[in-house]
Amino acid sequence: MATEELSGQIVTPSPQPINLPRWENKDSADEVKQFLSRYFTSSISYPSNQVDAVIGFFENRGFDKVSAQTIGTVLMQQARLDDVNVFELIDTLKGLDSLQLSSIVTEVLNYNRSKISTLGYKIDTSTDKLETRNVLV
Repeated sequence: MATEELSGQIVTPSPQPINLPRWENKDSADEVKQFLSRYFTSSISYPSNQVDAVIGFFENRGFDKVSAQTIGTVLMQQARLDDVNVFELIDTLKGLDSLQLSSIVTEVLNYNRSKISTLGYKIDTSTDKLETRNVLV
């Protein structure tokens, strides 16, 4: 890098050409702010082959890409907590039909959600209206 000397000051050119001088806002509380902004977040890392396998499994079953990523993340977290291999988990889910898979996904998501609200689905009871009309209560 070439440097220039102006009135006793050594000036090094910036990597990006700009018209304004570089100025960083240094605050004495920067370290505390950075610590507190990361306090409740923990980094999660998984091998890329596991992530690709789980997301690909759900995308092949008709899930949207964002849904597959969300469900895959929750399942990988749960598998890590339960000390289960992710590939074994996928193998057990392969034998399920779409209704059973949906039920399992709903249960896992409800387990990892806030207890204020839950996901569910409605099961229609197939009763004959004529038969229920003749029952005396």
